[in-house]
Amino acid sequence: MVRIPILRAGSDEAFPDVATALNEPNGLLAVGGDLSPRRLLDAYRHGIFPWYSRGEPILWWSPDPRMVFETNRIHLSTKLRRFLRHCDWTIRADTAFADVMRACAAPRPKQPSTWITREMFEAYCELHNLGHAHSLEVYAGDDLVGGIYGVAVGRMFFGESMFGARANGSKIALFALCCSLHEWGFPLLDAQVRSEHLVSLGAIEMPRAEFMRQVEMQTAAAGFIGPWRDRIAATNACDLTR
Repeated sequence: MVRIPILRAGSDEAFPDVATALNEPNGLLAVGGDLSPRRLLDAYRHGIFPWYSRGEPILWWSPDPRMVFETNRIHLSTKLRRFLRHCDWTIRADTAFADVMRACAAPRPKQPSTWITREMFEAYCELHNLGHAHSLEVYAGDDLVGGIYGVAVGRMFFGESMFGARANGSKIALFALCCSLHEWGFPLLDAQVRSEHLVSLGAIEMPRAEFMRQVEMQTAAAGFIGPWRDRIAATNACDLTR
């Protein structure tokens, strides 16, 4: 029987070394604790994230390998480039964080349930209010048609989820975020675990040891805490390919 470390809620106990995470299920590291800002930020600084379903205890993960985007190498298909050339959608940041989270949590055809529980929603909204969690939104007129959210620590961005209410909405949100992160000196966007959809967009698998070296270096770099509204002023999506 494999015993998983149990964290106490409200405690200052450290996470176990990520090298002790299970191989099956891949990356399961610890159980319990809480979703306080202190605990969440400590988790991200150590390459760890929470992921669990309603009715389960908090589960903490650090899979090997790790899925990441190199922010200067996201793949844009020819079809999407053509779409962007004539797209009148608008890109904004941190104007609708809660709405993006709700959209990410909404049931999907192949995913009727969600891991974004009420507890997770409230925890990340608190991180957002503290200037650590951010969203990037895509609007068609007044309609929110795509978005992505995650956590920034130093010069490392840890993506949590994205959605598209219209075709290409999530892809444009991801591409716009990577463009801004690259401009600011963020080399990587953490995408957590592999999916064929992420691979099609240019994500790559990185051995956990290399990922942890990057996390240690980038989270220690000078970043910025606070809203991104002024850092990503309203931009036309068609400008992304110029």
